[in-house]
Amino acid sequence: MQPAAPYRPLSDLIREHARNQGAHLALTGEGESLSYAQLDALVDRIAVTLQRNGVQPGQAIAICALNSVRYGALFLGALRAGVVVAPLPPSASAETLSVMLGDAGARLLFADQSAPRDLPGAAVQRISLDGVAPGQAWGDWLAPEGAQPEPVQVPPEAPFNIIYSSGTTGVPKGIVQSHGMRWAHIRRGATQGYGPQGTTLLSTPLYSNTTLVVFFPTLAYGGTVVLMGKFDAARYLQLAQQMRVTHTMLVPVQYQRIMDRPDFGEHDLSSFTHKFCTSAPFRADLKADVLARWPGALVEFYGMTEGGGTCILEAHLHPDKLHTVGRPAEGHDIRLIDEDGREVAPGEAGEVVGHSPGMMTGYHNQPEKTREAEWFDAGGKRFIRTGDVGRFDAEGFLTLFDRRKDMIISGGFNIYPSDLEAQLRAHPAVADVAVVGVPSRQWGETPVAFVVPRAGHQADAEALREWFNQRAGKTQRLADLRLVGELPRSAIGKILKRELQGGYGAASA
Repeated sequence: MQPAAPYRPLSDLIREHARNQGAHLALTGEGESLSYAQLDALVDRIAVTLQRNGVQPGQAIAICALNSVRYGALFLGALRAGVVVAPLPPSASAETLSVMLGDAGARLLFADQSAPRDLPGAAVQRISLDGVAPGQAWGDWLAPEGAQPEPVQVPPEAPFNIIYSSGTTGVPKGIVQSHGMRWAHIRRGATQGYGPQGTTLLSTPLYSNTTLVVFFPTLAYGGTVVLMGKFDAARYLQLAQQMRVTHTMLVPVQYQRIMDRPDFGEHDLSSFTHKFCTSAPFRADLKADVLARWPGALVEFYGMTEGGGTCILEAHLHPDKLHTVGRPAEGHDIRLIDEDGREVAPGEAGEVVGHSPGMMTGYHNQPEKTREAEWFDAGGKRFIRTGDVGRFDAEGFLTLFDRRKDMIISGGFNIYPSDLEAQLRAHPAVADVAVVGVPSRQWGETPVAFVVPRAGHQADAEALREWFNQRAGKTQRLADLRLVGELPRSAIGKILKRELQGGYGAASA
């Protein structure tokens, strides 16, 4: 495939690799492996079975499972049939999964034992990917070997998948991404070293856009994907060395756990050429540690599943900009607006909005939510609002402060939790921290910190709070500080601050 070639459906590229390098390893993990020839044949069987079941192009199926070779092949098989994939998180409650299934209009649900068994109100037909989950067995569902699907034309505007938001801000919203949007990610991969010689190790879930922005380009360029069902730092390092991994996508908490391992330096990671990160704030000191001890380029992406603009920080090329998320990607228009929707002056902070070739069609069945997420400039150009507050420096690098919704307004003053968290991390007894705003009769809101103590250090909550308050501005002082064993996180490492706020309110009632 020529990187600058016009749009082509991903399943066509899989077919091409099967012809040109059929014996080359395409997918492997958890005891299963498929060459490109085997993958292409399985993709055909999946596509023809979906057609046999009456699933039409543009209709959806749902997958609720841990990472596996079968999961990856199923996703690709649906695409070959023009079918939309709704990958759903097994960690969601049965009630939430039922809502997502109904919203997507899923004709079939493919699940393994990690998914809830009973889904209230969901009448969808189930197929068991592992033979343990309820439903028709995978092998019984599949069409015979050699079956060929009817060809389907898939234009770039056709829906590719529906990714559901993590639900950290309420009921998950279905984000509809097109084949054209995914093609934009594949095109971007032309500069990131993908190819038949590349091997990508993925431990983040396939229901997350974090994973898919690396999974699909690896296969589009004929590389090998190694899938981990669940992340484990020790196992990750073993696989990275054993498979001579060149590419990976990790979220910041995974980088931290890997770098914290005392045996990190005992593993040969010299094969790495590109390491990627996204989805959560990536601390400058952690970036510096990765750069110092882990070979290969380090690239941070800042953006949203909804699309809009992306910023890219090539940390290995800009070690003096590790506190930023980089500059807008080529062809991406990133701007900052105030609370009234007006662009801010240069050097001022504002909400980040972005326009790019890769933008969601909209939130599935939620036109009002779609309109809330959009901003249009004076010329009518469509942008996606991020909800993040940031500022550009003189060289065009973007520094983020916080989510607008996480900002604490105390006594009329704006407090950015990230400022307080950075100060608390300076204390030797603090391993991790999150600051949230809680209701206050006197101030409206007031900041409260949740601290994970560092192993081997004695931590006293009140002493730590006093230490911080002596150094903080008057409006930033903590009303309370609580020690916790760990911070609640989503599967891709985002701290679930709403859980901290709700738990604090319940405990204080």
